[in-house]
Amino acid sequence: MRLCMFQVAVLDVDICGPSVPTMLGLAGEQVHQSGSGWSPVYADENLAVMSVGFLLNSPDDAVIWRGPKKNTMIKNFLRDVDWGDLEYLVVDTPPGTSDEHLSVVTYLAKAGIDGAVIVTTPQEISLQDVRKEISFCRKVNVPILGVVENMAGFVCPKCKVESAIFPPSTGGAEKMCQDLNLTLLGRIPLDPLIGRCCDEGKNFLDEIPQSRATQALIAAADKIKEACELAKRGTENTHSHSNGVHY
Repeated sequence: MRLCMFQVAVLDVDICGPSVPTMLGLAGEQVHQSGSGWSPVYADENLAVMSVGFLLNSPDDAVIWRGPKKNTMIKNFLRDVDWGDLEYLVVDTPPGTSDEHLSVVTYLAKAGIDGAVIVTTPQEISLQDVRKEISFCRKVNVPILGVVENMAGFVCPKCKVESAIFPPSTGGAEKMCQDLNLTLLGRIPLDPLIGRCCDEGKNFLDEIPQSRATQALIAAADKIKEACELAKRGTENTHSHSNGVHY
């Protein structure tokens, strides 16, 4: 999305573990108040970011909030941030099916949600949690754009041989997608250099563009964009009226 120059925003609603500022090289940045609301922090000219991490005095500070306070913060992020004209709003949620997920679904219900991207790892212990997240999406009528399998093998940087660090004992994401009639958007191999880029807040698209993991992430992003466009067209057709205007 960054390469295609779409206007994108990332909303980090992992209230208790906000890691997006560090990963995007924005650690230490602060949110400023303006006449039109909170101003997001920009990682690039077309990439706006908002996170509770910008509101902490220290990245080591614990956020000890009950559900209602989390809900209020997420509502403020969606209502009071001056996002500008966006083409994509990417909401990064923590694992599970808790307050954060319910708040996002509730507050974005009228605006409409194109869909959820489910991220898993190959081992069954991860798939068990992911199946619950899939069930959650279906119960609250959030479309599922597809599934991304992370840590899907390790490619040796020297010999290029791929090893299964986390063996898919029950078939991994591919088998789960077949069973649940979902789209597998991509399999992302482990790459220590991507982990280093995230720790240092560097853009791995620039740092290691030839990495198999980078190429897999770009391919998955392209599939997500296509799925969003299909979802949008479907929504427009559903809400079309006799006068030919789409709402």
